[in-house]
Amino acid sequence: MAKSIFINLPVTDLPRSMKFYEAVGFANNPMFTNEQAAAMAWSDEIVVMLLTHDFWKTFTDKTIPNAHDSAQVLLCLSQDSKDAVEAIVGKATAAGGKADPTPQQDLGFVYGRSFEDPDGHIWENAFMDMSAVPEGETPAEQPVG
Repeated sequence: MAKSIFINLPVTDLPRSMKFYEAVGFANNPMFTNEQAAAMAWSDEIVVMLLTHDFWKTFTDKTIPNAHDSAQVLLCLSQDSKDAVEAIVGKATAAGGKADPTPQQDLGFVYGRSFEDPDGHIWENAFMDMSAVPEGETPAEQPVG
């Protein structure tokens, strides 16, 4: 069995969030969706679970931070090209998200932009061209920013 990741995100309006994630390319899995949660698949191995705040609170007593004011994680999706990076940010913006809440990157070997969903969760999107890394260097040795 392939290893998978299920990313759980608290959302304030489940139908709105489902519509947003469908607009940027996630597919709903109705088998794991109800009025409290929605399974939104990016791939067979990557699923975002959108959870209403009340349902989220059944898993932890920790406070749900306002992601518009603070960030606990930066999520990143790999893309197949610079055009794909541009396309997903465009789709997110058209669906009510915010473009580029983090700095854009163009380091030659990596190109990245981000978007913020309606609840403030940040999704970075990156295209990496390993053939563009200068010979004899590693990506970690490249300047960031």
